[in-house]
Amino acid sequence: MGSTIRVRIVVAGTLAASAVTGAVIGGQPQSASAEATAGHVQTSIKWGDCPKLAPGAKRDPRQTCGTVKVPLDYRRPNGETITVAVSKIATAKPGKKRGNLLFNPGGPGLQGLDMPGRMAPTLPKSVLDSYDLIGFDARGVGHSTPMSCGLSGAGLLTLFSYPDARGSIKANVTAARAVAKQCATVGDKLRFFTSANTARDMDRIRQALGARKISYWGQSFGTYLGAVYTSLFPRNTDRMVLEGNVDPSKAWAKMLNTWNQGMNDRFPDAARVAAADDAGLGLGGTVDEVTDTFLTLADRLDRKPATVPGSPVAISGALLRGVTYQMLQHNETLAPLTRFWKAAATLSAGKAPTDADAAVLRQVFADTPATPGVPADNQVTMALAMICGDTTWSRDVDSYAKATAAARAKYPLSAGMPNNITPCAFWSKKPIEPLVKVTSHGPRNVLILQNRRDNATPWAAGRGMRKALGGRAGFVGADHGGHFAYGTGSTCADKATVAFLSKGTLPAKDLICDGPKA
Repeated sequence: MGSTIRVRIVVAGTLAASAVTGAVIGGQPQSASAEATAGHVQTSIKWGDCPKLAPGAKRDPRQTCGTVKVPLDYRRPNGETITVAVSKIATAKPGKKRGNLLFNPGGPGLQGLDMPGRMAPTLPKSVLDSYDLIGFDARGVGHSTPMSCGLSGAGLLTLFSYPDARGSIKANVTAARAVAKQCATVGDKLRFFTSANTARDMDRIRQALGARKISYWGQSFGTYLGAVYTSLFPRNTDRMVLEGNVDPSKAWAKMLNTWNQGMNDRFPDAARVAAADDAGLGLGGTVDEVTDTFLTLADRLDRKPATVPGSPVAISGALLRGVTYQMLQHNETLAPLTRFWKAAATLSAGKAPTDADAAVLRQVFADTPATPGVPADNQVTMALAMICGDTTWSRDVDSYAKATAAARAKYPLSAGMPNNITPCAFWSKKPIEPLVKVTSHGPRNVLILQNRRDNATPWAAGRGMRKALGGRAGFVGADHGGHFAYGTGSTCADKATVAFLSKGTLPAKDLICDGPKA
């Protein structure tokens, strides 16, 4: 998640709003129906220009933007308000419009305001004609009253940290405690930026759009957010797509723990790419050989990081693993990932990088331009707010040390990171309410999309979402790698998604699709 890494290490759906167990502070929240109408409810949106983009970024010229005022604390709907930024690409065929399709990219903490423009090129005419595409920055994120703990430097890297070369988490404990203390200086306000309140904001967006129901497409953490929404507001949910799923029963710590098996499932896909180019990369001619090379390299970099010439970056074992975790999420980044491994191996051996090595290093470590008006630590702050504020975490430091050591032994590719301590262990405020229980009660109007080899939200998590929603959901599993199922090569998954959005058709029984043809 560092600003120096273009491929940001995101709290994949698992982290985001999955929460674990919560304590009640200040009593139970209002019922969903009461929240829908309590206090001042905005019933229209003034559409106009969108906020400025980061340098070099592009936006669909059809997109317009507006804002929706929502309560900071839904238990006090007439109290302080915050602003949620929303966007729209209207259907080209208003006469054929069936509704609004709201998107969330997950994170948690990822900006979603420009998702309509990113998704529109991937959708067929039948869907584009049927919906206005709606984006939004979740509360506290991007242009929606952005929150900041004032973190910088190493503080930006404490969310998912690796133990040191000897497996000790002592330095991680110190850093996590410091970040939690820094975030506590924000005061009580940060505690209201939760998954449940974000779902309530979604219903305020629905009302501001003048819609009786709203459709939704959530990715990664956005799947948990969607599950919370449709559990709070089942009668307000039209058609919902959940892609790359969080297991609602594992929020949060247990969801992070699933990354161990997820890495084991996904890593061989990249290793096969490397093995196929053994002559050019020299990392090994089989999956096992490449895996051994990677683990040996990571161990060597743990003990002696390799400096990137002409850059302040030093590639440590943790950085090698972190970049690997992120780039495994997309099939198109597997080949660049293997070249990054080769470049790191070259530097670790004390050799000068080739021109090709230098090019991939520049690509991976290029600075990501800042979005005007958004704090540099906004994504990290909001990821912490969600996962630490949704649920309580163990404060037993020794339990993290033991779990990390056991995971390092069983899952060397993950090196203990998914079990390591986070700032949530020292979070200053308890959750304001219990977790929303995700259940099977409600209409059958949810489509779950899940890849078999997804390191960020693994297969077991997708099956967990399937179990939680029960008969409400249809399930499409793709024998495929990466974090996204739609538009990545599975014709079967794509057809099922389009049929659902355009016609409302769900698979009668769980559907397992073949992966893309080589």
